[in-house]
Amino acid sequence: MTATATLDTESLDRTFGALSDPIRRAILGRLAAGPATVMELAAPFSVSLPAISKHLKVLERAGLITRGRQAQWRPAELQAAPLHLAADWLEGYRRFWEERLDRLDEYLREIQGTQPGTPDGRADREEGER
Repeated sequence: MTATATLDTESLDRTFGALSDPIRRAILGRLAAGPATVMELAAPFSVSLPAISKHLKVLERAGLITRGRQAQWRPAELQAAPLHLAADWLEGYRRFWEERLDRLDEYLREIQGTQPGTPDGRADREEGER
């Protein structure tokens, strides 16, 4: 495995690991609207501030957020690059499943004798045939 492939694999592992928790996904969703402080990020959750800080550290290690300094505040900001890498990785699997489902659809239409594009799946018939 090349150094780049190892780096990509490690980055994907950290990204998917960070995304595995619903609180961290919600935090990323909030940060998509703009930077926020720990207090702002903690507000919707019934967990302690230290627990939110731990979630932020996981997101930061995965490269999904950065934390700045503004006086005594440390606002967090979303970083999208790891999400792009994960989306690119998933894209290959989306194409795989779409192709499989398209083939299944073709097979089902073939065994049912139907045509695509009509509400009941059948080719349009003459008025007298109904």
